[in-house]
Amino acid sequence: MEKRIGTITILIKGKISVPAVNALLSEYSSIILARQGLPLHDRNINVISLVIEGTIETISALTGKIGRLKDVEVKSILTKYKEEQKNEQERTEQSIH
Repeated sequence: MEKRIGTITILIKGKISVPAVNALLSEYSSIILARQGLPLHDRNINVISLVIEGTIETISALTGKIGRLKDVEVKSILTKYKEEQKNEQERTEQSIH
């Protein structure tokens, strides 16, 4: 399976879904390279931007779960950059050499 690098932008209206979004981001923390949050208190919204690296399936699973939450919008952009995932044996052999 190949890994892709991309970004995810999340817009949360109100505060009801904030704990659920944070729980999902913790669950998928292995694919998150960077996270930036911006609370816009005067508009009652929160914006979270993520830089991610993972398989298309994993990224889609995360964005799908986030997108089903109440008052939450999510958009993702994946780059064309692809990296083949190496299995554990290949990683061990490379680290030895």
